[in-house]
Amino acid sequence: MFEENKLEDKIKHLQNIKRSFNVFRIDCGSCNGCEIEIFAAITPMWDPERFGFKLVASPRHADILVCTGPLTRQTYYPLLRAYEATPDPKVVVAVGACGCSGGIFYDSYAVWGGIKSTVPVDVFVPGCPPHPASIIYGLAVGLDILKQRLEYKKHDGDSGDAPEIEKSLLDNILFERDVYMESKRLMGYLFGKKLYNKFIDIMKKSKDPKNPEITKNSFIKNIKNEQDSRYRECMVTLFNEVYLPFLKKHFYLNIDKYNIMEKI
Repeated sequence: MFEENKLEDKIKHLQNIKRSFNVFRIDCGSCNGCEIEIFAAITPMWDPERFGFKLVASPRHADILVCTGPLTRQTYYPLLRAYEATPDPKVVVAVGACGCSGGIFYDSYAVWGGIKSTVPVDVFVPGCPPHPASIIYGLAVGLDILKQRLEYKKHDGDSGDAPEIEKSLLDNILFERDVYMESKRLMGYLFGKKLYNKFIDIMKKSKDPKNPEITKNSFIKNIKNEQDSRYRECMVTLFNEVYLPFLKKHFYLNIDKYNIMEKI
């Protein structure tokens, strides 16, 4: 049953659940010390949902199995049933000293000596019991979601200022404003500014920007040279939904007719 739960599949699975993951908790003979800390960790005070941590009532809905206790002989088969019911690939987290190694009961005849003695464990959160912050931190580090939340990205070459407009192409600065706002809506702040600059540059190449027919021909000629299909599609959207309505024209640029999207 372990062959369908390979490491490569787990790593790919973690990439898919970085934003949100479902957790099912299994008590494998714990003294309830770890359970108290887990219940404390899911309260609004610690707010684990900011990392995507959500408890579910069935292992069939779970991505992660959180196991506590030294795994007594009575909980051996319930653990196996929960493990088998969880869809592959899955991640197993052992919480507490007992879950990690059996704790002070490791050599008792009544226990199996920790979760790893029966099912493969991917993340160990030690402690007797571990602090709520330790539980959340252990899950975040083990599941590689903390790195995503704390990753610092810096975009160079952008002053943060809105594009400077020397003279409106249509003698109305509201046109450039509408193009800029729609560009940011389509592609976000950074790439929206790039989209805006590309669109305005094409408009400037038109012999008469106020003439939609002339501008359309210039637009088709220049937009075909754009290598990124996302920019091509968004520039067509700006032409149809901002430029033409601003001039109160009722036709639209048919991208299929001119094969503008042929490279997609």
